Amino acid sequence: MAQWLVAVNRAAGKRSVDPSVISQITDRLNIEREMIVPASRAEMVSAIEQAALDGRTHFAIGGGDGTVNLALNVLLNLDLGEPPTIGILPVGNGCDLLRTFGLPQDLGEAARHLEGSNTFDCDVVTLEGSWGTRYFINVAQAGVGAAAAETAPKLARGLGVMRYPLAFAARLPRFPKANVTVTTEKRVIESEALAVILANAQFFAGGWNVAPKANLVDGLLDVQIINARKTQAPALVPKVIKGTHLRDPSVRRLVATEFRIETEPEWPVEADGDLVGNTTVSGRVVPAAIRLKI
Repeated sequence: MAQWLVAVNRAAGKRSVDPSVISQITDRLNIEREMIVPASRAEMVSAIEQAALDGRTHFAIGGGDGTVNLALNVLLNLDLGEPPTIGILPVGNGCDLLRTFGLPQDLGEAARHLEGSNTFDCDVVTLEGSWGTRYFINVAQAGVGAAAAETAPKLARGLGVMRYPLAFAARLPRFPKANVTVTTEKRVIESEALAVILANAQFFAGGWNVAPKANLVDGLLDVQIINARKTQAPALVPKVIKGTHLRDPSVRRLVATEFRIETEPEWPVEADGDLVGNTTVSGRVVPAAIRLKI
């Protein structure tokens, strides 16, 4: 079994994780690993990149969806020749990627999934815009949800998973609806909208079941165009949390392998919880780009 590089983001979650806890858990499970605790985002990027260039193939990410996204973008920009294997040790505010596979949010139980050799060959999705090219694996958004993702990190860290809904409530009243054009390989949809959701997996925002029909291994992206009025949006949120919103008349869903989103006015865009830039944005599904350790 290959040795894991365990990369821990101490800034993830409501409170800083104690790396010694992860050491104790992995030692108890006899998981062969080297652990790093970078002091900054730049150090995390550099450490993962160097490990991969040195031949490392297995990366266990101690953090939330944002930390997984960071590692994903480092690894997939290296042209490694074969998909990297990624495991997740949940210490962030939201480890929603795990929920799609029914994997535990408990750190100790999640660590057990680093044992053995079973993996899923998972798709990722590119986002291309004025910022260049970014990858995401879970969920990306353009519109009011992306505006909330921009505001959430500015709220108190101790609020944990409540930061996103509070940020959403704060940004909604003044957020502009837009005339949106969504182009896929099969169709063009023009609509007034409040948000466009791009879902590779099923959950975001700490357990909201935003895309109950999404699947990370089917080569398809779940695209939802939300044209609810602002006064309707608060009532739509509980449906999104439960995954029943697809029946709502304000939600239009389609699947695609590639897409382009144009808006007037310009909208913010986020990927796996991180703001990346503004529309226009395009992208495509990259099938089986990583091996997710299950």
